[in-house]
Amino acid sequence: MSKTLILLFHPDLNRSRANAALSTAAARLPHVEVVDMQAVCKDGGIDADREVARLLAADRIVLQFPIQWYSTPPLLKAWQDAVLTRMFYMAYESEGRLLEGKPLLVAATAGNVPEAYAPAGANRFTMDELLRPLEATAHRCGLHWQPPFLLFRADKLDDLALHGAASDYAALLETWRRDDERRYLAEAWG
Repeated sequence: MSKTLILLFHPDLNRSRANAALSTAAARLPHVEVVDMQAVCKDGGIDADREVARLLAADRIVLQFPIQWYSTPPLLKAWQDAVLTRMFYMAYESEGRLLEGKPLLVAATAGNVPEAYAPAGANRFTMDELLRPLEATAHRCGLHWQPPFLLFRADKLDDLALHGAASDYAALLETWRRDDERRYLAEAWG
């Protein structure tokens, strides 16, 4: 069975209802590994050897995080600097090249309503524009960018809506896995 790796970058998962609900629903799937990066990178220390091994063992990669001040949490940027810089600039032949071709999904939560993420909205920019640096990173690393999973009003959702969003996330991950496996089999069998 193939594996989906979710790297969860939330600065304080104990205070998050939305990211906690999403990651809990995803972790129930047999093919999913959820890693709370804040817990494994205590004091900001990133074990690049472990992270490279994690990425290379995965078939699909998810970066899950809350949008904070129109960007990713600081640990995600530090992780990119430590892990992707190593893989693609220092050890391309033995590491980076092996990561190429894997699909990448961003699962992001935001506190505002979808309409706020528009040229005329309160935040002025679309979510696609705000996520463009990650899309550029995916392109540079040869990863297949997937349409992001976005959850708006994350801190305002009632339990029913939050449960529905978590179910939608799990369903998306399951569909993504099945589609990816079908595509692999079609390519393998011509």
